[in-house]
Amino acid sequence: MIDERVQAVRAALDGRAIVLVGMMGSGKSAIGQRLAARLGLPFVDADAEIVAAAGMSIPEIFGKYGERYFRDGERRVIMRLLNSGPIVLATGGGAFLDPRTRDRIAERGVSIWLDADLKILLKRVRRKNDRPLLHTDDPEETLRKLMEARRPLYELADLRVESREIPQDAMADDTLALLAGELPRLEELRRRAQSKGFARAMTHLYPARAEGEEATRQETVRVDLGGRSYDIIIGDGLLQRAGDHIAEIAPSAACAVITDENVARLHLPIVEQSLKNAGLRTTIIIVPPGEASKSLSVFGRVCDDVLAARIERRDLIVALGGGVVGDLAGFVAASVRRGSRFVQIPTTLLSQVDSSVGGKTGVNSRHGKNLIGAFHQPSLVLADVDTLRTLPPREFRAGYAEIVKYGLIGDARFFDWLEADSDAVFHSQAEQICAIAVSCETKATIVGRDETEQGERALLNLGHTFGHAFERLTNYDSDRLVHGEGVAIGMVCAARFSARRGLCAAAVAERLERHLKSVGLPTKIRDIPDWRDDAQAILDAMYQDKKVERGALTFVLLRAIGEAFIAKSVDAAETFDFLKDELKRT
Repeated sequence: MIDERVQAVRAALDGRAIVLVGMMGSGKSAIGQRLAARLGLPFVDADAEIVAAAGMSIPEIFGKYGERYFRDGERRVIMRLLNSGPIVLATGGGAFLDPRTRDRIAERGVSIWLDADLKILLKRVRRKNDRPLLHTDDPEETLRKLMEARRPLYELADLRVESREIPQDAMADDTLALLAGELPRLEELRRRAQSKGFARAMTHLYPARAEGEEATRQETVRVDLGGRSYDIIIGDGLLQRAGDHIAEIAPSAACAVITDENVARLHLPIVEQSLKNAGLRTTIIIVPPGEASKSLSVFGRVCDDVLAARIERRDLIVALGGGVVGDLAGFVAASVRRGSRFVQIPTTLLSQVDSSVGGKTGVNSRHGKNLIGAFHQPSLVLADVDTLRTLPPREFRAGYAEIVKYGLIGDARFFDWLEADSDAVFHSQAEQICAIAVSCETKATIVGRDETEQGERALLNLGHTFGHAFERLTNYDSDRLVHGEGVAIGMVCAARFSARRGLCAAAVAERLERHLKSVGLPTKIRDIPDWRDDAQAILDAMYQDKKVERGALTFVLLRAIGEAFIAKSVDAAETFDFLKDELKRT
Protein backbone atom coordinates (compact mmCIF):
# COMPACT_ATOMS: atom_id res chain seq x y z
CA MET A 1 0.00 0.00 0.00
CA ILE A 2 2.83 2.38 0.89
CA ASP A 3 4.56 1.71 -2.44
CA GLU A 4 1.38 2.59 -4.30
CA ARG A 5 1.02 5.81 -2.33
CA VAL A 6 4.64 6.76 -3.03
CA GLN A 7 4.16 6.11 -6.72
CA ALA A 8 0.95 8.13 -6.79
CA VAL A 9 2.46 11.09 -4.90
CA ARG A 10 5.60 11.25 -7.04
CA ALA A 11 3.52 11.15 -10.21
CA ALA A 12 1.14 13.85 -8.95
CA LEU A 13 4.03 16.13 -7.88
CA ASP A 14 5.13 16.38 -11.52
CA GLY A 15 8.54 17.79 -10.61
CA ARG A 16 7.30 20.10 -7.85
CA ALA A 17 8.66 20.41 -4.33
CA ILE A 18 6.84 19.57 -1.10
CA VAL A 19 7.15 22.59 1.17
CA LEU A 20 6.44 22.29 4.89
CA VAL A 21 5.32 25.46 6.63
CA GLY A 22 4.19 26.26 10.14
CA MET A 23 5.25 27.55 13.53
CA MET A 24 8.59 26.87 15.14
CA GLY A 25 8.39 23.52 16.89
CA SER A 26 5.70 22.11 14.59
CA GLY A 27 8.04 19.34 13.44
CA LYS A 28 8.85 20.51 9.93
CA SER A 29 12.42 19.22 9.94
CA ALA A 30 11.83 15.91 11.71
CA ILE A 31 8.70 15.01 9.75
CA GLY A 32 10.20 16.35 6.53
CA GLN A 33 13.24 14.08 6.79
CA ARG A 34 11.06 11.02 7.26
CA LEU A 35 8.66 12.01 4.48
CA ALA A 36 11.58 12.58 2.10
CA ALA A 37 13.01 9.15 2.94
CA ARG A 38 9.68 7.46 2.16
CA LEU A 39 9.38 9.28 -1.17
CA GLY A 40 13.01 8.86 -2.13
CA LEU A 41 13.48 12.62 -2.45
CA PRO A 42 16.22 14.93 -1.12
CA PHE A 43 15.41 16.73 2.13
CA VAL A 44 16.52 20.35 2.58
CA ASP A 45 16.17 22.56 5.64
CA ALA A 46 16.04 26.22 4.61
CA ASP A 47 17.35 27.40 7.99
CA ALA A 48 20.37 25.10 7.66
CA GLU A 49 21.05 26.55 4.20
CA ILE A 50 20.88 30.09 5.58
CA VAL A 51 23.28 29.22 8.40
CA ALA A 52 25.72 27.66 5.94
CA ALA A 53 25.55 30.68 3.64
CA ALA A 54 26.02 33.23 6.44
CA GLY A 55 28.61 31.30 8.43
CA MET A 56 26.76 32.10 11.64
CA SER A 57 23.75 30.86 13.58
CA ILE A 58 20.27 32.31 13.13
CA PRO A 59 20.33 34.02 16.56
CA GLU A 60 23.67 35.57 15.56
CA ILE A 61 22.20 36.82 12.27
CA PHE A 62 19.23 38.34 14.13
CA GLY A 63 21.53 39.92 16.70
CA LYS A 64 23.99 41.39 14.21
CA TYR A 65 21.76 42.39 11.30
CA GLY A 66 18.15 42.25 12.51
CA GLU A 67 15.07 40.35 11.39
CA ARG A 68 14.53 42.18 8.09
CA TYR A 69 18.01 41.25 6.86
CA PHE A 70 17.34 37.62 7.83
CA ARG A 71 13.97 37.59 6.01
CA ASP A 72 15.54 38.95 2.82
CA GLY A 73 18.17 36.22 2.88
CA GLU A 74 15.57 33.59 3.75
CA ARG A 75 13.44 34.58 0.75
CA ARG A 76 16.40 34.35 -1.64
CA VAL A 77 17.43 30.94 -0.31
CA ILE A 78 13.91 29.51 -0.62
CA MET A 79 13.51 30.81 -4.15
CA ARG A 80 16.79 29.17 -5.12
CA LEU A 81 15.85 25.87 -3.50
CA LEU A 82 12.46 25.81 -5.22
CA ASN A 83 14.33 25.76 -8.51
CA SER A 84 16.00 22.46 -7.53
CA GLY A 85 13.15 20.20 -8.69
CA PRO A 86 11.33 17.66 -6.51
CA ILE A 87 12.55 17.95 -2.92
CA VAL A 88 11.02 18.06 0.54
CA LEU A 89 11.74 21.52 1.92
CA ALA A 90 11.32 22.59 5.55
CA THR A 91 10.96 26.36 5.90
CA GLY A 92 11.38 28.68 8.85
CA GLY A 93 8.28 29.73 10.76
CA GLY A 94 8.11 33.20 9.21
CA ALA A 95 8.95 32.29 5.62
CA PHE A 96 5.36 31.71 4.46
CA LEU A 97 4.36 35.21 5.59
CA ASP A 98 6.12 36.80 2.60
CA PRO A 99 3.64 37.02 -0.32
CA ARG A 100 6.44 36.64 -2.87
CA THR A 101 7.59 33.43 -1.22
CA ARG A 102 4.01 32.11 -1.11
CA ASP A 103 3.58 32.91 -4.80
CA ARG A 104 6.76 31.08 -5.71
CA ILE A 105 5.83 28.07 -3.56
CA ALA A 106 2.48 27.94 -5.35
CA GLU A 107 4.24 27.99 -8.72
CA ARG A 108 6.88 25.38 -7.98
CA GLY A 109 5.66 23.39 -5.01
CA VAL A 110 2.88 22.03 -2.82
CA SER A 111 2.60 23.61 0.62
CA ILE A 112 1.68 21.65 3.75
CA TRP A 113 0.88 23.43 7.00
CA LEU A 114 1.90 21.45 10.09
CA ASP A 115 -0.55 22.80 12.62
CA ALA A 116 0.24 22.20 16.31
CA ASP A 117 -1.45 23.65 19.38
CA LEU A 118 0.26 26.02 21.79
CA LYS A 119 1.03 23.42 24.49
CA ILE A 120 2.79 21.12 22.05
CA LEU A 121 4.78 23.99 20.55
CA LEU A 122 5.88 25.25 23.96
CA LYS A 123 6.99 21.79 24.99
CA ARG A 124 9.11 21.43 21.86
CA VAL A 125 10.66 24.90 21.64
CA ARG A 126 11.74 24.86 25.28
CA ARG A 127 14.16 22.06 24.45
CA LYS A 128 16.35 24.52 22.55
CA ASN A 129 17.50 28.12 22.96
CA ASP A 130 17.85 28.92 19.25
CA ARG A 131 14.59 30.82 18.71
CA PRO A 132 15.49 34.53 18.61
CA LEU A 133 11.85 35.66 18.42
CA LEU A 134 11.22 33.99 21.80
CA HIS A 135 14.05 35.77 23.62
CA THR A 136 11.51 37.84 25.57
CA ASP A 137 10.36 38.18 29.18
CA ASP A 138 7.28 36.04 28.45
CA PRO A 139 8.02 33.47 25.70
CA GLU A 140 4.61 31.78 26.09
CA GLU A 141 2.70 35.00 25.47
CA THR A 142 5.04 35.87 22.59
CA LEU A 143 4.44 32.48 20.99
CA ARG A 144 0.68 32.80 21.43
CA LYS A 145 0.64 36.19 19.70
CA LEU A 146 2.80 34.87 16.88
CA MET A 147 0.39 31.98 16.36
CA GLU A 148 -2.59 34.32 16.23
CA ALA A 149 -0.88 36.63 13.74
CA ARG A 150 0.39 33.88 11.46
CA ARG A 151 -2.57 31.49 11.44
CA PRO A 152 -4.53 33.36 8.73
CA LEU A 153 -1.58 33.05 6.39
CA TYR A 154 -0.81 29.42 7.23
CA GLU A 155 -4.42 28.72 6.29
CA LEU A 156 -3.49 29.66 2.72
CA ALA A 157 -1.34 26.52 2.45
CA ASP A 158 -2.51 23.82 0.04
CA LEU A 159 -2.88 21.15 2.74
CA ARG A 160 -3.09 20.98 6.52
CA VAL A 161 -1.78 18.23 8.80
CA GLU A 162 -2.33 18.29 12.55
CA SER A 163 1.06 17.93 14.22
CA ARG A 164 0.36 15.67 17.22
CA GLU A 165 2.39 14.08 19.98
CA ILE A 166 2.73 10.74 18.22
CA PRO A 167 5.85 9.07 16.76
CA GLN A 168 7.30 11.12 13.92
CA ASP A 169 7.23 8.10 11.60
CA ALA A 170 3.47 7.99 12.11
CA MET A 171 3.23 11.70 11.33
CA ALA A 172 5.15 11.14 8.12
CA ASP A 173 2.74 8.31 7.18
CA ASP A 174 -0.27 10.58 7.85
CA THR A 175 1.27 13.28 5.64
CA LEU A 176 1.99 10.81 2.86
CA ALA A 177 -1.59 9.51 2.97
CA LEU A 178 -2.95 13.05 2.78
CA LEU A 179 -0.75 13.85 -0.21
CA ALA A 180 -1.85 10.69 -2.04
CA GLY A 181 -5.50 11.53 -1.53
CA GLU A 182 -5.51 15.26 -2.12
CA LEU A 183 -2.83 16.07 -4.71
CA PRO A 184 -5.03 15.12 -7.69
CA ARG A 185 -7.42 17.96 -6.80
CA LEU A 186 -4.77 20.54 -5.90
CA GLU A 187 -6.22 23.39 -7.94
CA GLU A 188 -9.62 23.02 -6.28
CA LEU A 189 -7.92 23.09 -2.86
CA ARG A 190 -6.09 26.28 -3.74
CA ARG A 191 -9.24 28.07 -4.81
CA ARG A 192 -10.89 27.07 -1.56
CA ALA A 193 -7.94 28.24 0.55
CA GLN A 194 -7.78 31.59 -1.21
CA SER A 195 -11.47 32.34 -0.72
CA LYS A 196 -11.33 31.18 2.90
CA GLY A 197 -8.39 33.09 4.20
CA PHE A 198 -6.86 35.62 1.83
CA ALA A 199 -8.75 38.81 2.67
CA ARG A 200 -8.61 38.15 6.41
CA ALA A 201 -4.91 37.33 6.21
CA MET A 202 -4.00 40.52 4.37
CA THR A 203 -5.88 42.86 6.68
CA HIS A 204 -4.61 41.02 9.77
CA LEU A 205 -0.95 40.98 8.85
CA TYR A 206 -0.75 44.12 6.73
CA PRO A 207 -3.14 46.64 8.34
CA ALA A 208 -3.94 49.92 6.62
CA ARG A 209 -1.31 52.61 7.13
CA ALA A 210 -2.09 55.65 9.16
CA GLU A 211 -2.77 58.83 7.18
CA GLY A 212 0.50 60.33 5.97
CA GLU A 213 2.54 57.22 6.73
CA GLU A 214 5.06 56.54 3.96
CA ALA A 215 4.67 53.28 2.02
CA THR A 216 8.37 52.95 1.33
CA ARG A 217 11.06 50.36 1.82
CA GLN A 218 14.79 50.95 1.73
CA GLU A 219 18.14 49.40 2.45
CA THR A 220 21.36 51.18 3.42
CA VAL A 221 24.84 49.96 2.53
CA ARG A 222 27.87 51.62 4.14
CA VAL A 223 31.09 52.16 2.19
CA ASP A 224 33.70 52.10 4.94
CA LEU A 225 36.59 54.42 4.08
CA GLY A 226 37.35 55.97 7.45
CA GLY A 227 36.72 59.70 7.39
CA ARG A 228 35.44 59.50 3.80
CA SER A 229 32.84 56.80 4.48
CA TYR A 230 29.38 57.26 3.01
CA ASP A 231 25.98 55.59 2.70
CA ILE A 232 24.31 54.08 -0.33
CA ILE A 233 20.57 54.36 0.27
CA ILE A 234 18.46 52.07 -1.94
CA GLY A 235 14.69 52.26 -2.03
CA ASP A 236 11.62 53.82 -3.61
CA GLY A 237 10.48 57.43 -3.35
CA LEU A 238 14.04 58.69 -2.84
CA LEU A 239 13.87 61.42 -5.51
CA GLN A 240 11.08 63.09 -3.56
CA ARG A 241 13.20 62.95 -0.40
CA ALA A 242 16.55 63.77 -2.01
CA GLY A 243 16.59 67.29 -0.57
CA ASP A 244 16.12 66.02 2.99
CA HIS A 245 18.89 63.43 2.62
CA ILE A 246 21.29 65.97 1.09
CA ALA A 247 20.46 68.62 3.69
CA GLU A 248 21.42 66.14 6.42
CA ILE A 249 25.01 65.96 5.15
CA ALA A 250 25.25 69.58 3.91
CA PRO A 251 22.77 71.95 5.58
CA SER A 252 22.19 75.16 3.60
CA ALA A 253 24.60 74.09 0.86
CA ALA A 254 24.31 75.21 -2.73
CA CYS A 255 23.87 72.44 -5.29
CA ALA A 256 24.91 72.21 -8.92
CA VAL A 257 22.78 69.47 -10.46
CA ILE A 258 24.42 67.93 -13.52
CA THR A 259 22.09 65.85 -15.67
CA ASP A 260 21.37 65.05 -19.31
CA GLU A 261 18.47 66.08 -21.51
CA ASN A 262 16.60 62.78 -21.22
CA VAL A 263 16.87 62.49 -17.45
CA ALA A 264 16.01 66.17 -17.03
CA ARG A 265 12.71 65.60 -18.80
CA LEU A 266 11.85 62.55 -16.67
CA HIS A 267 13.18 63.25 -13.18
CA LEU A 268 14.66 66.75 -12.79
CA PRO A 269 11.44 68.54 -11.72
CA ILE A 270 11.00 66.16 -8.76
CA VAL A 271 14.61 66.54 -7.59
CA GLU A 272 14.66 70.29 -8.13
CA GLN A 273 11.50 70.74 -6.06
CA SER A 274 12.85 68.48 -3.34
CA LEU A 275 16.07 70.51 -3.09
CA LYS A 276 14.06 73.73 -3.02
CA ASN A 277 11.81 72.39 -0.23
CA ALA A 278 14.94 71.58 1.79
CA GLY A 279 16.20 75.15 1.44
CA LEU A 280 19.10 74.31 -0.90
CA ARG A 281 20.07 76.84 -3.59
CA THR A 282 20.17 75.00 -6.91
CA THR A 283 21.81 75.49 -10.31
CA ILE A 284 20.96 73.14 -13.20
CA ILE A 285 23.57 72.08 -15.78
CA ILE A 286 22.29 69.94 -18.67
CA VAL A 287 24.49 67.99 -21.11
CA PRO A 288 23.58 65.98 -24.21
CA PRO A 289 22.69 62.33 -23.55
CA GLY A 290 25.07 59.55 -24.52
CA GLU A 291 28.71 58.53 -24.30
CA ALA A 292 29.85 61.56 -26.32
CA SER A 293 29.35 63.73 -23.22
CA LYS A 294 32.20 61.87 -21.52
CA SER A 295 34.72 64.05 -23.35
CA LEU A 296 37.30 66.65 -22.39
CA SER A 297 35.36 69.35 -24.24
CA VAL A 298 32.12 68.74 -22.31
CA PHE A 299 34.10 68.31 -19.09
CA GLY A 300 35.68 71.76 -19.57
CA ARG A 301 32.36 73.40 -20.31
CA VAL A 302 30.70 71.88 -17.23
CA CYS A 303 33.61 72.91 -14.99
CA ASP A 304 33.14 76.51 -16.17
CA ASP A 305 29.39 76.29 -15.51
CA VAL A 306 29.98 75.02 -11.97
CA LEU A 307 32.45 77.83 -11.25
CA ALA A 308 30.03 80.37 -12.73
CA ALA A 309 27.38 79.11 -10.29
CA ARG A 310 29.80 79.96 -7.45
CA ILE A 311 29.87 76.44 -6.09
CA GLU A 312 32.34 76.32 -3.21
CA ARG A 313 34.22 73.32 -1.85
CA ARG A 314 31.68 72.83 0.95
CA ASP A 315 28.79 72.98 -1.49
CA LEU A 316 27.68 69.96 -3.53
CA ILE A 317 27.71 68.79 -7.09
CA VAL A 318 24.78 66.42 -7.68
CA ALA A 319 25.00 63.80 -10.45
CA LEU A 320 21.47 62.98 -11.61
CA GLY A 321 21.55 60.34 -14.33
CA GLY A 322 23.20 57.18 -15.54
CA GLY A 323 26.83 56.18 -15.72
CA VAL A 324 27.84 58.85 -18.23
CA VAL A 325 26.49 61.67 -16.06
CA GLY A 326 27.89 60.11 -12.89
CA ASP A 327 31.39 59.66 -14.30
CA LEU A 328 31.43 63.15 -15.81
CA ALA A 329 30.00 64.92 -12.76
CA GLY A 330 32.32 63.00 -10.46
CA PHE A 331 35.37 64.06 -12.45
CA VAL A 332 34.13 67.65 -12.41
CA ALA A 333 33.76 67.40 -8.61
CA ALA A 334 37.26 65.92 -8.30
CA SER A 335 38.69 68.83 -10.32
CA VAL A 336 36.78 72.01 -9.47
CA ARG A 337 38.57 73.88 -6.67
CA ARG A 338 40.87 70.82 -6.48
CA GLY A 339 38.09 68.72 -5.06
CA SER A 340 34.44 69.40 -4.21
CA ARG A 341 31.84 67.24 -2.52
CA PHE A 342 29.30 65.47 -4.65
CA VAL A 343 26.24 63.24 -4.43
CA GLN A 344 25.31 60.46 -6.84
CA ILE A 345 21.64 59.99 -7.77
CA PRO A 346 21.90 57.14 -10.31
CA THR A 347 18.82 56.63 -12.48
CA THR A 348 19.75 53.43 -14.36
CA LEU A 349 20.22 49.93 -13.02
CA LEU A 350 23.77 49.86 -14.37
CA SER A 351 24.75 53.02 -12.52
CA GLN A 352 22.95 51.98 -9.32
CA VAL A 353 24.91 48.75 -8.97
CA ASP A 354 28.23 49.86 -10.44
CA SER A 355 29.39 53.27 -11.58
CA SER A 356 27.83 55.37 -8.79
CA VAL A 357 29.67 53.38 -6.10
CA GLY A 358 33.38 53.36 -5.42
CA GLY A 359 34.62 56.75 -6.56
CA LYS A 360 35.83 56.03 -10.09
CA THR A 361 35.27 59.14 -12.21
CA GLY A 362 36.46 60.18 -15.63
CA VAL A 363 36.00 60.77 -19.33
CA ASN A 364 36.98 58.94 -22.47
CA SER A 365 39.90 59.52 -24.81
CA ARG A 366 40.25 58.64 -28.47
CA HIS A 367 42.67 56.00 -27.18
CA GLY A 368 40.09 54.25 -25.00
CA LYS A 369 37.34 54.41 -22.41
CA ASN A 370 37.79 56.05 -18.98
CA LEU A 371 41.52 56.68 -19.52
CA ILE A 372 41.33 60.23 -18.10
CA GLY A 373 39.93 60.59 -14.59
CA ALA A 374 40.42 60.39 -10.85
CA PHE A 375 39.34 58.46 -7.77
CA HIS A 376 36.94 60.76 -5.94
CA GLN A 377 34.37 59.30 -3.54
CA PRO A 378 30.85 60.71 -3.29
CA SER A 379 29.41 61.89 0.01
CA LEU A 380 26.13 60.03 -0.55
CA VAL A 381 24.46 57.75 -3.09
CA LEU A 382 20.65 57.73 -3.50
CA ALA A 383 19.46 54.81 -5.67
CA ASP A 384 15.71 55.21 -6.30
CA VAL A 385 14.23 52.08 -7.89
CA ASP A 386 11.24 54.12 -9.08
CA THR A 387 13.50 55.50 -11.83
CA LEU A 388 13.95 51.99 -13.22
CA ARG A 389 10.34 52.04 -14.42
CA THR A 390 11.33 54.59 -17.07
CA LEU A 391 14.16 52.47 -18.50
CA PRO A 392 13.81 50.79 -21.89
CA PRO A 393 14.01 46.99 -21.49
CA ARG A 394 17.38 46.95 -23.24
CA GLU A 395 18.89 49.34 -20.68
CA PHE A 396 17.51 47.32 -17.77
CA ARG A 397 19.00 44.12 -19.21
CA ALA A 398 22.34 45.87 -19.61
CA GLY A 399 22.31 46.78 -15.92
CA TYR A 400 21.36 43.24 -14.98
CA ALA A 401 24.61 42.01 -16.56
CA GLU A 402 26.55 43.89 -13.87
CA ILE A 403 24.40 42.30 -11.15
CA VAL A 404 25.28 38.86 -12.52
CA LYS A 405 28.93 39.88 -12.33
CA TYR A 406 28.77 40.17 -8.55
CA GLY A 407 27.56 36.60 -8.26
CA LEU A 408 30.36 35.40 -10.52
CA ILE A 409 33.22 37.11 -8.75
CA GLY A 410 32.53 35.97 -5.21
CA ASP A 411 29.00 34.90 -4.32
CA ALA A 412 27.86 31.65 -5.93
CA ARG A 413 24.66 31.60 -3.87
CA PHE A 414 23.72 35.04 -5.18
CA PHE A 415 24.23 33.75 -8.72
CA ASP A 416 22.08 30.72 -7.86
CA TRP A 417 19.30 33.02 -6.68
CA LEU A 418 19.49 35.16 -9.83
CA GLU A 419 19.43 32.05 -11.98
CA ALA A 420 16.40 30.75 -10.11
CA ASP A 421 14.48 34.01 -9.94
CA SER A 422 15.71 36.56 -12.49
CA ASP A 423 12.10 37.32 -13.40
CA ALA A 424 11.54 38.78 -9.93
CA VAL A 425 14.47 41.19 -10.35
CA PHE A 426 12.97 42.39 -13.62
CA HIS A 427 9.45 42.89 -12.28
CA SER A 428 9.44 43.29 -8.47
CA GLN A 429 10.69 46.46 -6.81
CA ALA A 430 11.33 44.59 -3.56
CA GLU A 431 13.60 42.13 -5.40
CA GLN A 432 15.29 44.99 -7.24
CA ILE A 433 16.11 46.64 -3.91
CA CYS A 434 17.45 43.32 -2.67
CA ALA A 435 19.59 42.64 -5.77
CA ILE A 436 20.96 46.19 -5.84
CA ALA A 437 21.77 46.06 -2.11
CA VAL A 438 23.63 42.74 -2.44
CA SER A 439 25.57 44.08 -5.44
CA CYS A 440 26.47 47.32 -3.66
CA GLU A 441 27.44 45.43 -0.50
CA THR A 442 29.84 43.29 -2.51
CA LYS A 443 31.37 46.29 -4.24
CA ALA A 444 31.53 48.33 -1.02
CA THR A 445 33.43 45.53 0.74
CA ILE A 446 36.00 45.31 -2.06
CA VAL A 447 36.36 49.10 -2.37
CA GLY A 448 36.86 49.36 1.39
CA ARG A 449 39.85 47.02 1.11
CA ASP A 450 41.30 48.37 -2.17
CA GLU A 451 40.01 51.83 -2.98
CA THR A 452 42.39 52.73 -5.83
CA GLU A 453 42.55 49.34 -7.55
CA GLN A 454 46.01 48.25 -6.52
CA GLY A 455 44.91 44.63 -6.29
CA GLU A 456 41.58 43.03 -5.35
CA ARG A 457 39.37 45.78 -6.79
CA ALA A 458 40.35 44.67 -10.29
CA LEU A 459 38.00 41.70 -9.75
CA LEU A 460 35.15 44.12 -10.41
CA ASN A 461 36.38 44.31 -14.01
CA LEU A 462 35.31 40.76 -14.85
CA GLY A 463 34.35 40.82 -18.53
CA HIS A 464 35.51 44.42 -18.97
CA THR A 465 38.84 43.80 -20.74
CA PHE A 466 36.88 42.12 -23.52
CA GLY A 467 33.86 44.41 -23.20
CA HIS A 468 35.76 47.70 -23.36
CA ALA A 469 37.56 46.50 -26.50
CA PHE A 470 34.21 45.72 -28.13
CA GLU A 471 32.88 49.15 -27.16
CA ARG A 472 35.94 50.92 -28.57
CA LEU A 473 35.71 49.05 -31.88
CA THR A 474 32.04 50.03 -32.22
CA ASN A 475 33.04 53.66 -31.53
CA TYR A 476 30.78 53.67 -28.45
CA ASP A 477 27.76 53.55 -30.74
CA SER A 478 24.88 52.71 -28.38
CA ASP A 479 22.72 51.59 -31.28
CA ARG A 480 25.17 48.73 -31.78
CA LEU A 481 26.37 48.04 -28.24
CA VAL A 482 25.79 49.47 -24.77
CA HIS A 483 28.18 48.93 -21.89
CA GLY A 484 26.26 46.20 -20.10
CA GLU A 485 25.92 44.22 -23.32
CA GLY A 486 29.67 44.46 -23.84
CA VAL A 487 30.16 43.22 -20.28
CA ALA A 488 27.77 40.31 -20.86
CA ILE A 489 29.67 39.18 -23.95
CA GLY A 490 32.95 39.84 -22.13
CA MET A 491 31.97 37.71 -19.13
CA VAL A 492 31.10 34.78 -21.37
CA CYS A 493 34.42 35.25 -23.19
CA ALA A 494 36.25 35.31 -19.85
CA ALA A 495 34.48 32.13 -18.74
CA ARG A 496 35.18 30.36 -22.03
CA PHE A 497 38.82 31.54 -21.95
CA SER A 498 39.08 30.19 -18.39
CA ALA A 499 37.70 26.82 -19.51
CA ARG A 500 40.04 26.75 -22.51
CA ARG A 501 42.99 27.26 -20.14
CA GLY A 502 41.77 24.44 -17.89
CA LEU A 503 40.94 26.78 -15.03
CA CYS A 504 37.25 25.87 -14.79
CA ALA A 505 34.84 23.35 -16.22
CA ALA A 506 33.27 24.07 -19.61
CA ALA A 507 29.91 23.75 -17.84
CA VAL A 508 30.63 27.02 -15.99
CA ALA A 509 30.74 28.99 -19.24
CA GLU A 510 27.72 27.12 -20.60
CA ARG A 511 25.71 27.87 -17.47
CA LEU A 512 26.60 31.57 -17.58
CA GLU A 513 25.81 31.86 -21.27
CA ARG A 514 22.50 30.06 -20.82
CA HIS A 515 21.44 32.44 -18.02
CA LEU A 516 22.42 35.62 -19.87
CA LYS A 517 20.62 34.40 -22.99
CA SER A 518 17.50 33.65 -20.92
CA VAL A 519 17.13 37.34 -20.05
CA GLY A 520 17.83 38.53 -23.59
CA LEU A 521 21.50 39.58 -23.33
CA PRO A 522 24.02 38.99 -26.13
CA THR A 523 26.70 36.38 -25.39
CA LYS A 524 28.86 36.18 -28.55
CA ILE A 525 30.99 38.72 -30.42
CA ARG A 526 28.97 38.04 -33.56
CA ASP A 527 25.83 39.13 -31.65
CA ILE A 528 27.09 42.73 -32.05
CA PRO A 529 25.34 44.22 -35.10
CA ASP A 530 27.51 44.80 -38.18
CA TRP A 531 30.64 43.33 -36.58
CA ARG A 532 33.54 43.38 -39.05
CA ASP A 533 36.73 43.55 -36.98
CA ASP A 534 39.16 40.66 -36.73
CA ALA A 535 41.02 39.13 -33.78
CA GLN A 536 44.02 41.43 -34.22
CA ALA A 537 41.83 44.53 -34.00
CA ILE A 538 40.27 43.26 -30.75
CA LEU A 539 43.72 42.45 -29.32
CA ASP A 540 45.03 45.91 -30.23
CA ALA A 541 42.02 47.50 -28.52
CA MET A 542 42.68 45.41 -25.41
CA TYR A 543 46.15 46.90 -25.09
CA GLN A 544 44.54 50.24 -24.27
CA ASP A 545 42.93 48.68 -21.19
CA LYS A 546 43.88 50.33 -17.89
CA LYS A 547 44.93 46.95 -16.45
CA VAL A 548 47.76 46.45 -18.96
CA GLU A 549 51.04 46.31 -16.99
CA ARG A 550 54.43 46.63 -18.68
CA GLY A 551 52.83 45.80 -21.99
CA ALA A 552 51.23 42.56 -20.71
CA LEU A 553 47.52 41.78 -20.67
CA THR A 554 45.61 41.25 -17.43
CA PHE A 555 42.29 39.42 -17.27
CA VAL A 556 39.79 38.52 -14.56
CA LEU A 557 39.14 34.79 -15.00
CA LEU A 558 37.08 32.10 -13.24
CA ARG A 559 37.82 28.89 -11.38
CA ALA A 560 34.11 28.38 -10.74
CA ILE A 561 30.91 30.37 -10.28
CA GLY A 562 31.75 32.68 -7.38
CA GLU A 563 35.52 32.16 -7.68
CA ALA A 564 37.12 34.87 -9.81
CA PHE A 565 40.81 35.77 -9.76
CA ILE A 566 43.19 38.21 -11.45
CA ALA A 567 45.41 36.64 -14.12
CA LYS A 568 48.40 38.79 -15.06
CA SER A 569 50.83 38.58 -17.99
CA VAL A 570 48.47 36.54 -20.17
CA ASP A 571 50.17 35.50 -23.40
CA ALA A 572 49.10 37.64 -26.36
CA ALA A 573 49.39 34.77 -28.85
CA GLU A 574 47.12 32.61 -26.68
CA THR A 575 44.60 35.45 -26.48
CA PHE A 576 44.78 36.00 -30.25
CA ASP A 577 44.06 32.33 -30.97
CA PHE A 578 41.14 32.37 -28.56
CA LEU A 579 39.65 35.47 -30.19
CA LYS A 580 39.94 33.90 -33.65
CA ASP A 581 37.94 30.91 -32.42
CA GLU A 582 35.38 33.15 -30.71
CA LEU A 583 34.77 35.01 -33.94
CA LYS A 584 33.79 31.70 -35.55
CA ARG A 585 30.90 31.31 -33.11
CA THR A 586 27.61 32.32 -34.68
